[in-house]
Amino acid sequence: MAFWQNTPGFGLSAQDCEVLTDAKQYHQTLLQLISQAKTRIYITALYLQDDEAGREILHALHEAAQQNPDLTVKVLVDFHRAQRGLIGAEKSEGNAKLYCDLKEQLGTQVEVYGVPVKAKELFGVLHLKGFVIDDILLYSGASLNNVYLHHDEKYRLDRYFVIKQVQLADSFCHFTDQVLIASDAVPRLDIRPLPTLLDIRTAQKQLMKQLKKASYDISKANSRDGLTVRPYLGFGRRTNKLNRLIKALFDTTEQELVLYTPYFNFPAPLLRSLRRLLKTGKKVTIVVGDKTANDFYISPEQPFSRIGALPYLYETILYKFIKSQRRFITAGLLDVYLWQDGNNSFHLKGVSKDGDTHLMSGHNLNPRAWGLDIENGILIEDPDKALLPQIELEKQEILKHCRRIESHDDLETLGDYPAPVKKLLGQAKRVKVDFIIKRFI
Repeated sequence: MAFWQNTPGFGLSAQDCEVLTDAKQYHQTLLQLISQAKTRIYITALYLQDDEAGREILHALHEAAQQNPDLTVKVLVDFHRAQRGLIGAEKSEGNAKLYCDLKEQLGTQVEVYGVPVKAKELFGVLHLKGFVIDDILLYSGASLNNVYLHHDEKYRLDRYFVIKQVQLADSFCHFTDQVLIASDAVPRLDIRPLPTLLDIRTAQKQLMKQLKKASYDISKANSRDGLTVRPYLGFGRRTNKLNRLIKALFDTTEQELVLYTPYFNFPAPLLRSLRRLLKTGKKVTIVVGDKTANDFYISPEQPFSRIGALPYLYETILYKFIKSQRRFITAGLLDVYLWQDGNNSFHLKGVSKDGDTHLMSGHNLNPRAWGLDIENGILIEDPDKALLPQIELEKQEILKHCRRIESHDDLETLGDYPAPVKKLLGQAKRVKVDFIIKRFI
């Protein structure tokens, strides 16, 4: 018995699960659910951006609140991310300016909170996912801005699951209220003056300790058989239940493991598990974004910024992995697909094993998610494979924009990169800081 089966899950029916396959569906579904909300809306995301799509969502929340004074509306975003501009932009109130301005203008019961997971954004952020609208959980790795919601021409593809399960929705809301909002470290970001970290530093340290021990309330879970869903939380390295779950999914695979990750940089424990799977004849499929589909990618004709070297660094890690495992590609045990669709970007995450167990998560399967950010996920067990047709349809839609890697020679190397990238990565390697950088990406 797998360790996660030692605890009960929330029972599901296949009719109450819907897998969306593109960003426009995500956009439309979210707006529709908000407009129909009767009792509660809980939005948790890395950020809600001050752009056209972000403003549309926040206006929709305020409008829903105006139409229904009894509606509870709570938005949680990362404390640090919300109070800065985009990378390279001038100092500003960031997205919090939008939250404050709308609160002052409309005065509804919408509440926006900032969660300071770490003292600095570099060392960890709020990476929890999941929107609860009444009894529905809309779960995606996507945040809220123009590209995630496909507002204009460009989109950032993610995964999108709509699950109607009241106890699961209650569990998400209970954690939000009792652990996050109840903490003095989690202030309002829609009321001026905006708080600084100094104002909440003592409480923030306490919150960090609490989060390492926290978990979702599953006291109302009552099912061990059939289609079930279990929520997981992960923060830190030693007691991280989500990390433990992910590794267990790798290690208990009997036939095929399917992985989605936007950034190819597996933590060492997962890399060891992957190699063991291949050596024992198990099938592994990895779908990752091409470097041009990375959200940090800067085309060579644009002005260069150091952050633009990251997609190339990920590619060098992928190159090394494929070269070392090329015999398994030749044997048909390892399939690596690179996703690319014009100038759009790839942000999919998740783990599926043997067609009957699926983890939906914001976890990037990288060292940053493994040890720095706070992450969550929902594990769906589907022994009768009732959801497999939807999961397979999603996979086929994703693979439409993929090419299969036949060899490490299919990838570019340092010598092919633009001069600024070549220089920066070469310097990092010479002074031996590249291994440190890999721990943060």
